[in-house]
Amino acid sequence: MTALSSKNCSLQYQLHQSPQLLEASCLLFLIILGKVLLNILLLRVRRGDARWTLMEYFCFSLALVDLLLLVNISILTYFRDFVVLGIRFTRYHICLLTQIISFTYGLLHYPVCSLACIDYWCNLSRASKQSSRWQKLLYFLTVILTWISVLAYVLVDPAISVSIKAHRGYVYQCPAYVSTQSHWLSLSMLMVLFVAFLISWQEVVALLQAMRIASYKSKAALYFPFPPHCGYAVSCREALLPRLIVCFLGTWFPFVALQVLILSLRVQIPAYIEMNVPWLYFVNSFLIAAVYWLNCHKLDLRDSSLPVDPFINWKCCFVPVHRLKQVERPMSIVIC
Repeated sequence: MTALSSKNCSLQYQLHQSPQLLEASCLLFLIILGKVLLNILLLRVRRGDARWTLMEYFCFSLALVDLLLLVNISILTYFRDFVVLGIRFTRYHICLLTQIISFTYGLLHYPVCSLACIDYWCNLSRASKQSSRWQKLLYFLTVILTWISVLAYVLVDPAISVSIKAHRGYVYQCPAYVSTQSHWLSLSMLMVLFVAFLISWQEVVALLQAMRIASYKSKAALYFPFPPHCGYAVSCREALLPRLIVCFLGTWFPFVALQVLILSLRVQIPAYIEMNVPWLYFVNSFLIAAVYWLNCHKLDLRDSSLPVDPFINWKCCFVPVHRLKQVERPMSIVIC
């Protein structure tokens, strides 16, 4: 009688768990699906003339990994229980897969940003606009090695293994890893932006008041009054900083506001959601602006060999007044 009651209780418990498990699996599927669609949208609307950089390769690799994660979750959710090469897979493996991906994504922020910064710093004055075949191969191998290294660290680290084993079993009881790297990286970027705006807020306000929209080569362009104390090659950080702030915030202000809101409310976002293509492009633009400002002594914004941001073209074109429409100044700086 006791054994029969135990079996009945176990059966009722499993039946009670099934709806929760299915609901959690479907929720995770919808989250990853939304992330994949957002990645595809950003990759579609990016500038087509952007030069292939290390960050570009990693953005595409991240979109591919997200797509593979979506496919695996779909298979595990649909078939529920199946065997492949003698290995039994169930929907409970969704938790294991999600945790491994979360730890991997959460540990990628510092390595990727460091490598991208080194890439832009070394190739700032590169003569060739397009990356060479060997450079593309180097980017590809670097991205693959980065993924393998971080994944291997996640799989062999004892603390991470204990955390994964302690919560394996059920999707709805599977906590997602929250990355501290993204938190400190976002906080550092916002502090730098705040200090930069605080230093040059008067120039930024004056620049915005003098900014006009013109038509140049059938494209909309922003032009600013040409400062008489600076030559065609920008040689002073004071003149370059407000323009970088205006260009950066003009594109990424909604994302900056979102980061401020997340940090203010102390929202904890799982690492498998937080690491995404929009976030990487946001960091990418910040790194390019920082490298430009630090190397302003050797920077010529007219040079077409400069790295092209997929969402912001930092190149400044210097054109006579008769080539612009509705321009009253003798010379202008046009952000193309």
